[in-house]
Amino acid sequence: MTQVINEIMNIRLASSKDRAGIQRVYQSAFSEDEAIIVSELAVELIDENATPPIFSFVAEAAGEIIGHVAFSPVKSDDAENFLGYILAPLAVHPDYQKREVGSQLIAQGMQQISSMEVHVVFVYGDPGYYSRFGFSAEPACQYAPGYPLEYPFGWQAKVLSKYETDKSPLAITCVAPLCDPDLW
Repeated sequence: MTQVINEIMNIRLASSKDRAGIQRVYQSAFSEDEAIIVSELAVELIDENATPPIFSFVAEAAGEIIGHVAFSPVKSDDAENFLGYILAPLAVHPDYQKREVGSQLIAQGMQQISSMEVHVVFVYGDPGYYSRFGFSAEPACQYAPGYPLEYPFGWQAKVLSKYETDKSPLAITCVAPLCDPDLW
């Protein structure tokens, strides 16, 4: 990929035809070991049928996919009316990093789910990056992911609407592609 200044970027919903381009983005943005598992997760989420739906977006520039993000629903067996989403995974091709591509992908996803009755959006990643979008560890402490976390400090949440529960922490469950302990 070549780095083009001031080009037009398009963000759209991903489809199965984007699989190869999405995998290229993850393979360029992550170390070899991480790239394999995270790129497989990204393309599995495109075809996963979930209710409520998974939202997967790509950013394109110069006719190529340069970024990707997915937002998947999370639920709890202990709270029937609870609805959350998890932002995972996210990647931007290195030639386009530090150019707000990731920020725009996150904004698109947050806009998509903001009209739904979503209580919380979760992320498992770098607090220094995700705090810019209002994610923090404090609200995440009220929710337990399905697997032990290798980096507990990375578990963060952003509350969209208050949810009251007697259970704390509330155990959440993810869609099938995220049910891999190696991802956590």
